[in-house]
Amino acid sequence: MATLRELKGRIGSVASSEKITGAMKMISSAKMHRAEAELRRQLPYRTQIETIIGNLLSADAEFSSPLTETRDVKRVGIVVLGSDDGLCGGYNINIFKELLARLKECREQWGENVDFTIFTVGRKIHKAVRKLVDPHISVVNSEEVNSKSANDVIKTFAETLSTQFLAGELDAVKLLYMNFQSVSRQRLRYEQYLPIDAASFSAEGVKELCRPYIFEPDAATIFRSVLPMFLLSVMQEVFTENRASEQAARIMAMQSANDNAKNLLEQLQLEYNKLRQQSITTELLDIIGGQVKN
Repeated sequence: MATLRELKGRIGSVASSEKITGAMKMISSAKMHRAEAELRRQLPYRTQIETIIGNLLSADAEFSSPLTETRDVKRVGIVVLGSDDGLCGGYNINIFKELLARLKECREQWGENVDFTIFTVGRKIHKAVRKLVDPHISVVNSEEVNSKSANDVIKTFAETLSTQFLAGELDAVKLLYMNFQSVSRQRLRYEQYLPIDAASFSAEGVKELCRPYIFEPDAATIFRSVLPMFLLSVMQEVFTENRASEQAARIMAMQSANDNAKNLLEQLQLEYNKLRQQSITTELLDIIGGQVKN
């Protein structure tokens, strides 16, 4: 049985842990709200670009771009976004499990000999993905590109993916990340990044404004100019979604740890009080026993 001193030490340790998890929850909450605000700021920009593309597609003109070119898929790039830091529950584990399922799905669709280049964003997810041993899988990780990357780094990363696609080094690029919906709800999302499916703009409900337009320069040139801007806006949004989802997962993990610490603290406090009461009772009995003998 533990002594009073040992129990007192354990109570102090658990109480300190409770304060730490509470503070970490507050910090993660502040970071998540900043990411949410960033998402709201990015939305009008992407919406405007999609509206421009929707209006271009509604015009009576022929549109083509190397970024929309589809070809036989032999080399696939998958951008997997995770976290750089831990203490966020099963966040990275769930993403890694989804990656394994998507790799299997790609092989069923394009054959067993398809080659994969996995671009990992975040130290924790890179640590998990690099353990994959497969001659058809190569893992690429850049220290500059992480879950906290600034917009200029994200822009360079997006341009690198586009360059590899245009050069034929990749036939398709996919994105795998956590879509932020609320503090308690994040969903895994797997979507195509390249080639761009121009037909999806109208399918996603882009508003086509019924107004006469005069395009300067011609509509096809504008179309080719806007597509890289669209790709950049998508990548920026994905990175921000990842940051918000990571912090939301950390909030839930810290809340769970905080609740467990409170329960453990109550149990230890109860055990301490019982042991202390038992000790007092024993001392009283010894005193009374000594008086009776005298």
